[in-house]
Amino acid sequence: MAEEPNLLGDFLRARREQLTPDRAGLPALGERRVPGLRREEVGMLAGISADYYLRLEQGRDRNPSRQVLEALARALQLDEDATAYLIGLATAPPARKRRRRKEKVPPSIVKFLAALSLPAFVEGRYLDVLAANSLATALSPRLVAGANRLRDVFLDPAERALFPDWAEATRWLVAGFRQSVGTDTDDPRVIELVGELSLASPRFRELWARHDVANRRGAAVRFAHPLVGELRLNREKLELTEAPGLVLAVYHPDPGTDAADKLALLGSAAAAPVNHRKEHQR
Repeated sequence: MAEEPNLLGDFLRARREQLTPDRAGLPALGERRVPGLRREEVGMLAGISADYYLRLEQGRDRNPSRQVLEALARALQLDEDATAYLIGLATAPPARKRRRRKEKVPPSIVKFLAALSLPAFVEGRYLDVLAANSLATALSPRLVAGANRLRDVFLDPAERALFPDWAEATRWLVAGFRQSVGTDTDDPRVIELVGELSLASPRFRELWARHDVANRRGAAVRFAHPLVGELRLNREKLELTEAPGLVLAVYHPDPGTDAADKLALLGSAAAAPVNHRKEHQR
């Protein structure tokens, strides 16, 4: 019988190892094998015994109170997203083996994508691209239905070249993926993706081990586009209420900037093949 994953303990250990004594306001006394906090230091900061903290990290106690979890979140200096994730790890019901429904984009959203004059696409909980408009594909040829953002950003050299801030982009991408899949780490699709990327990408392997977590949200993104050069856009990520787990991503420029002009140029380039076909058919 396979041993049950110790998600809570793995998360606590990863976060503990990232918090230095200096950041925690503690003196760095004695030699340390790792730069992070010792278990007894986390226990002290959280107001719990070192032995109890050890039991939590080793998975011998998996039902701490919310009060203890919130104290640990403060001790480990977790932000709001990571705190919610920590509490979810300890309170999630036992995983049930179930077949997941195929992710489908509502027809109204498909029409909306086609009508939108901005690059936009829909991604699922595994960061699969489920639908995209032509301007999104003009921004990146990998933004097409059937692609996966993790595979492309980590493994496709052309996609990596689009992101001058690739290291930062990948950090948030993996943090968003971990938040999206939550405690379903035994999901076959999650196992497949994490296994493939861990073997193929040292950067993914490093980030996955950090246990960073963040909601998929908007951000400013810088592109190095082969056609229009540097392009600074705002990215919004909006949850689809009628399709839980699906997110609509939209890129838009600040008004009056050269990014707006460059995006218009991309739009013209994306529309040109369509217009050419229409003229040819007359």
